Amino acid sequence: MSDIVLTVIGDDRPGLVDALAGAVAAAGGSWNRSQMSRLGGKFAGIAVVSLDADRADDLDRHLDPIRTSGLLQITVSRPSDDGGAGPDPADERFLALQLVGADRPGIVSEVAGVLAAHAVSIVELESATSNAPMSGELLFEASLVLSAPPSLATDTLQRALEEIANELMVDIELDGSAAQ
Repeated sequence: MSDIVLTVIGDDRPGLVDALAGAVAAAGGSWNRSQMSRLGGKFAGIAVVSLDADRADDLDRHLDPIRTSGLLQITVSRPSDDGGAGPDPADERFLALQLVGADRPGIVSEVAGVLAAHAVSIVELESATSNAPMSGELLFEASLVLSAPPSLATDTLQRALEEIANELMVDIELDGSAAQ
C-alpha cells in the first residue's frame, strides 16, 4: 500500500465526503487521515488515503465524476520523498498557541513572521472572529499547533510572541506540552 494525498476544494453541498470516500473505497483504498471544513460556503480539505500503487489510476477514474460535476476540484498526489511524515519526530516538539484579541489586519502575518523567524512550523491553524460578550467589539481568536526545533527554548519564543502581543493588543498563551 502507498499513501496518496487528496486535496479538494469547491462549493459545499451535501454528500461530498460520501462521494470522496466512496471513490476511495471503490478503488480498494483506505481513508487514513483528513482535515476538512466548510468556510465561506466553500468546502476544502485534505485527506491521506492508502492504496495499492497499481490502483492509483482506478482512484482517478472513480474521482472523475465528482470532478466533472463542476462542484469540486480534486488534486491527487503522492506525499513528499520523506514519506509525508515531515521532520523526524526526534527533531521536533509540539507546542500549542492560543491567541485572542481585538480583530485587526495583520495579526496572522505578525504571528507567523515571529514563528518563521524562530524556525517554528505551523502544523494546524484554526481561527475565527466573534463579537465580544460585553462590548460587541469584534474579537479574533486563533488556536495553533506548532512544531518547534528541540534547540529552541520555549522562553525565547514566548518573549518574542509577547513583544508582538503588546503591539497587536492581543493575549497570547504558549503551552509547551502539546501532543500531536
